[in-house]
Amino acid sequence: MEVKAEKINPYDDKRSKTEQVREMFDSIAPAYDFMNRMMTFGIDKLWRRKAVRMLRRYPHQHILDVATGTGDLALLLHRKLRPGRLTGIDLSEGMIGIAQQKADTAGAGDSVRFMTGDCLDLPFAPEVFDCITVAYGVRNFEHLDAGYREMYRVLQRGGVLCVIELSVPPSPIVRPLYNLYTRHVIPLVGRAVSHDVRAYSYLPESIAAVPQGDDMLRLMRDAGFSDCRFRRLTFGTCTIYLGVKK
Repeated sequence: MEVKAEKINPYDDKRSKTEQVREMFDSIAPAYDFMNRMMTFGIDKLWRRKAVRMLRRYPHQHILDVATGTGDLALLLHRKLRPGRLTGIDLSEGMIGIAQQKADTAGAGDSVRFMTGDCLDLPFAPEVFDCITVAYGVRNFEHLDAGYREMYRVLQRGGVLCVIELSVPPSPIVRPLYNLYTRHVIPLVGRAVSHDVRAYSYLPESIAAVPQGDDMLRLMRDAGFSDCRFRRLTFGTCTIYLGVKK
């Protein structure tokens, strides 16, 4: 299956998408949390909480948070689910640095481990986690199918994968307003706040290009996941995907 998002790059140069994504997040790390709150009017917090509630019925003693960013989801998982072990991994040293600071401030520095690493080549043995999460990250994978296969590899049988991803509203009434906001307002504010000219233009481009709904479920099933399903939130601007390794 062709994945258009793999061809959308932050800086559109000759380097790999992985290298460009790492540079972009290192660049915007100081402004990342502020921009998330501003862009979503704080609703991104509700989306994470909804995903955590959905995970309560699944095993969650050994959690891996892929593309952990500044650690918002990882720290929420730590507070709400109290896993025995929680690891957050991300390409960007800048993002991981902020995540570690937040963990230390919250008194979770000894319970949550943050590390840099490539999501397409996870530095873990097979079947060591019973729960894997990815929030707003899979559209940045250089090879989405390989990313799903790698997460499937390190997930235990009976374990769950939860993907939270931004999406385009299916409603023809909502979509024009969404397009106006994401294509014009967000890039303008993003340039002013983060000083990265491309990062917040790349955002709506990558959202529009990433597989959505049934197309995303097809990729998950192709990687081996079963019982795959999705739930749209907030007029379809965010989608939560779940899949189980049997």
